[in-house]
Amino acid sequence: MSQSPAAPLITLAPGVLYLPGAVNSFVVVGRGTDALLVDTGLDDAHARKLLRAVEAAGLTPSGILNTHSHADHHGGNAQILRRFPELKVFAPPLEDAIITHPILEPLTLFGARPPRELQNKFLLAPPSPARLAPEPGLCRIGGADIELIEVAGHASMMFAVRVGEVLYAADALFGPEALEKHPLTFCADSGLQKASAAALAQLEGVRTVLPGHGVPTDDLAGLVAVNLRAYGRTTQAVLAAVRAGDASIDELLARVCGALGVTMTNAGAVVLNRAVVSAHLTELLELGRVEMKVSGNKLIFGVQA
Repeated sequence: MSQSPAAPLITLAPGVLYLPGAVNSFVVVGRGTDALLVDTGLDDAHARKLLRAVEAAGLTPSGILNTHSHADHHGGNAQILRRFPELKVFAPPLEDAIITHPILEPLTLFGARPPRELQNKFLLAPPSPARLAPEPGLCRIGGADIELIEVAGHASMMFAVRVGEVLYAADALFGPEALEKHPLTFCADSGLQKASAAALAQLEGVRTVLPGHGVPTDDLAGLVAVNLRAYGRTTQAVLAAVRAGDASIDELLARVCGALGVTMTNAGAVVLNRAVVSAHLTELLELGRVEMKVSGNKLIFGVQA
């Protein structure tokens, strides 16, 4: 059976391209035919599409940069490294450890060695040997000149990537459809998530912004505003759930899901959304809006007295 034609890379600017998908892969052309691959997708299937598209464009992978350690952004590393074992993988601090030891992601979400149901490709990518990326600022990786911008919040650490007038926002910003589909937008630190998004709006000279999930837009300020409204709506939903009566995190999660129209049908969704509620509770605790106590052998959250 003949192989289907490769989906082409889409040009955002000269030497700056991307492969659309459930997660976008960002490609920056460096010296000659060198191509830095930024985020390799969820699995081998996406990685194969990425490699075919890069090859069809006359380019050769010269390095991998993972903006953060969530499985859908580095799950394709292993397939690419099988083809190009000499490539170096770069990632932000802490994120490099999780990419190297992916069991840390479901272990952290579950709080102990995760059951088999949580050891799937959405939470547990194949391991790849990641190393620390350069500090934020102008740098060269895989022969490509880029600017790394710290945008922690969605993950413990994360980098956006700027090349001239093009910004790959990674998961600091989501497209409107992704926000509507996933109203409990994942975050490790909801306060930082909001601050990072707001900081991106202050960038000057950005003509095109590509979110990690969604389509490119020329309206950076508008995209930031949509994301900040969504993040704030989650905080308010968590606060309203607490105001409905003292409750545990799991009880609050059920209330928040009811308010936002979220239906969870598997354990992965529960642990991910539980983490989101926990992040917003921490923000509200630090703002003095809620309090935490132990009652009846349960960790309980209530309105600040």
